[in-house]
Amino acid sequence: MNKFKRQLFAVVVLVAGFAAAFGSYLLLKPDDRGSGGLDVRPVAEAMAVRDNSHRLTAPKKSELTVVEFLDFECEGCGAFYPVVEKLREEYGDRVTFVARYFPMPGHRNGELAARTAQAAAQQGKFEEMYSKLFTTQKEWGEAQESKQDVFRGYAKQLGLGMGEFDAALADPKVAERVQDDQRDGLGLGVQGTPTFVVDGQMIQTPGSYAAFKKLIDARLAD
Repeated sequence: MNKFKRQLFAVVVLVAGFAAAFGSYLLLKPDDRGSGGLDVRPVAEAMAVRDNSHRLTAPKKSELTVVEFLDFECEGCGAFYPVVEKLREEYGDRVTFVARYFPMPGHRNGELAARTAQAAAQQGKFEEMYSKLFTTQKEWGEAQESKQDVFRGYAKQLGLGMGEFDAALADPKVAERVQDDQRDGLGLGVQGTPTFVVDGQMIQTPGSYAAFKKLIDARLAD
């Protein structure tokens, strides 16, 4: 191999390494052309909760709002699912729990799972699909192939109209709805999942149910 070829080979290796290292950033970065990447909202415009956000509880008099930016394929989110469920059971009459999409680029089926939940939401079954995706995560998570057929199976189990479900899954507006949540998350500084925002303030993810309960009790006592 002559000197020129060695130099060219070195450049190719360097570029490939750079692309691998910054792949996630390139996928989520703002795109000046208006397509491809997400146009990140400035922090001043980003919101933790919007009118169309999915509320898992709706107390008559909400004293606190807990928002989770989540990825259905994220193992950490899966581990926190029973914690959130237990908190909902205990505080559902006082605290509004909100789920927002934040699929991470390293997960093959994370964005598809979010669209699956949103497609179910259009038939009034968001919470059922939310629970189904988390309780079955070990069956489909970390796969390198599309799990669309698996998710369609879940939709059938939940009694969804499959024609309507398939149409929603392919609807660009459903994908945009997922991206809207991502934009708010990025604008608020969310970098990974799960990320929790309590009454508009991002918190360090509690290490256990007891720690999260203590935090909520303290906020409710203020």
